Amino acid sequence: MANRLRVTALVSLAMLNVATLGAGVAVAGLLPARLALWNIPRVATAPVARPDQVLSGAQPSGAMPTGAGLAAALTPILASPALGSQVGGVVTDPASGAVLWSSNAGSPAKPASTAKLATAVAALTVLGPDARFTTRVVAGATPGSVVLVGGGDPTLAAGPPPASDYPQPATLAALAAATARSLRAQGAAAVRLSYDTSLFTGPLLAPGWTADYVSTGNVTPITSLEVDQGRLTPSGAPEDADDPGNYRPRSFTPAADAAGVFASFLHADGITVSGPVAEGTAAAAGAGAAGAGGTATVAAVASPPLSDIVGWMLRESNNVIAEDLARQVALHTGAAASFSGAAGAVTKVLASLGISGGIHLVDGSGLSPDDRITPAALTSLVALASGAAHPRLRSAITGMPVAGFSGTLAPGQSVFGHFKAPALGVVQAKTGNLDTVAAMAGLAYDRQGQVLAFAFMADQVAPASLNQAAAAIDAMATALAGCGCR
Repeated sequence: MANRLRVTALVSLAMLNVATLGAGVAVAGLLPARLALWNIPRVATAPVARPDQVLSGAQPSGAMPTGAGLAAALTPILASPALGSQVGGVVTDPASGAVLWSSNAGSPAKPASTAKLATAVAALTVLGPDARFTTRVVAGATPGSVVLVGGGDPTLAAGPPPASDYPQPATLAALAAATARSLRAQGAAAVRLSYDTSLFTGPLLAPGWTADYVSTGNVTPITSLEVDQGRLTPSGAPEDADDPGNYRPRSFTPAADAAGVFASFLHADGITVSGPVAEGTAAAAGAGAAGAGGTATVAAVASPPLSDIVGWMLRESNNVIAEDLARQVALHTGAAASFSGAAGAVTKVLASLGISGGIHLVDGSGLSPDDRITPAALTSLVALASGAAHPRLRSAITGMPVAGFSGTLAPGQSVFGHFKAPALGVVQAKTGNLDTVAAMAGLAYDRQGQVLAFAFMADQVAPASLNQAAAAIDAMATALAGCGCR
């Protein structure tokens, strides 16, 4: 009886296997033939592509658009009364540099935040995409004292942001914890604290900036030490990292605020800060291990890599990041880390790359109404950053907002973002707007798969028409994406 049961079980299992195999064959016959081409992923034993080949563009399926075709698509929109009396634009082939269509392309205009493309390209050229900025605590000039030294990290935060945020910035909380550990290891339970902002020099506000720029949340006075980019909570205290509020009023004393936050973190970590927290210089401290002015480093934290910071700046159109990066360009080219020194350094770096005209800057963010850039210069920056000859500039392209999806090109994030289906996901650009300025520069894939560089600028817009002007510029970018323009 037992043998009969075992035989029956074996036969049943065999029949089940046959049925399963038969079903698998039947299902496989219904699946697309491309499944037969699947390969199991394997770790390559050698590099399969150089970094500059990874982000290659789509293969075009047709010819470049013609000037007549582009004029037919763009000129009616360019004539919109909302754009005002001074409008310029240009469309180029970024691979060859050929101008496909232009209107006042050589006329200087207020760039607003499209100027951040100039700062991004210069910073990536001089510093490289892997550069990081370090905020340090060093031993003070007298025993029992330490100095918080600003390193020009524009992304430095107070406490850790949500884990979902990217990139994750360095924090004063982490720096204080490391400082407290070091001090306790030396047997210290109390210190005197000062802070050093000597890395940057010159005025705190650029030519053309007004105090309203700070109170309305556009920017904070530019210094090498600040936290959460000088943003304030409604109570007037430095901001909680969990509630970022990009256009919250900013502090007029960002360095002192940062030092005060750092002192509170030290206290929470069991270190007493004796006496007032005052500004000083680390260079006055005695000799020691490597550090600012020869002083001994107690603890340090480093920013995300520059490539991530550039993306942060471009997507959010962050003025503080732009100003700090321009000063880093100045420092690394031997210029003064001031507004004038930084603007001159950025312009000089761009000239070395072949963009020697059409750019006049007094700041690094485009916030000043005294800045001027031509549409032609903007498309040259876009073409340079997107070309294979300069792979270290790639994040100046990948960091730009994407139409309908991210940054200032996402719906409801700025006066821009009025995109229709042809542009969604295939226009990537930097926006710019001031009270009388609407501008955009970037890349668009057209209907034929061709990649086009473009810049559209209007800097005599009536303030009441700014939304309509931005919508008109969105419409021009959408027209580029939607037509073959033959």
